[in-house]
Amino acid sequence: MRIIAGKYRRRKLQANPGQTTRPITDFVKEVLFEWLGDSVKDKRVADIYAGTGSLGLEALSRGATSAVFIEQDRKAHELLKQNVAHVGVEADSLCWKTNALLSSFRPKNVPDFVPFDLIFFDPPYKMIDDLKPGSRLYESMQRLARDNVSSPDCRLLLRTPRDAEFEAPPEWEQYDLLQKSSMDIYFLKKQEPSA
Repeated sequence: MRIIAGKYRRRKLQANPGQTTRPITDFVKEVLFEWLGDSVKDKRVADIYAGTGSLGLEALSRGATSAVFIEQDRKAHELLKQNVAHVGVEADSLCWKTNALLSSFRPKNVPDFVPFDLIFFDPPYKMIDDLKPGSRLYESMQRLARDNVSSPDCRLLLRTPRDAEFEAPPEWEQYDLLQKSSMDIYFLKKQEPSA
């Protein structure tokens, strides 16, 4: 696993062995960031269910202003901190060990890192079946749409298994879909609150 492009190009990243995290392949990451293009520049990024930080670190390499990494697993969080240090982006990053299902998504002591402009939302695949009204995962996506958490033009990228069935909150509207190998990546934009 490595950073594909940008100022930290070719830096190798540590991955968590086993099935705890599902690192995105370099090929899919490259295609995803080609789709995003220059829209990553100067953005405040959240990498939720970050694993060892591959997506957020790629965004920083390509010009994002900051990245908040949210990861609960102890081993993945340790490797995440090592990757952030190895790339040398500690000043632009926060590695937050917390449960994304319960998080406020309002990190302390980094006021310039929020509201988020780009969110990578990559929960474990087994949780996607539970993405429906009333579930904690659904409610966490609703919290991400709050004005003090995400900017008005925020984009959220949701990775799921191919052809998964789920219901995203109405606060987020799909505008594109990337299908690669066994996964779907949904591009969602924040909706204006209804009057």
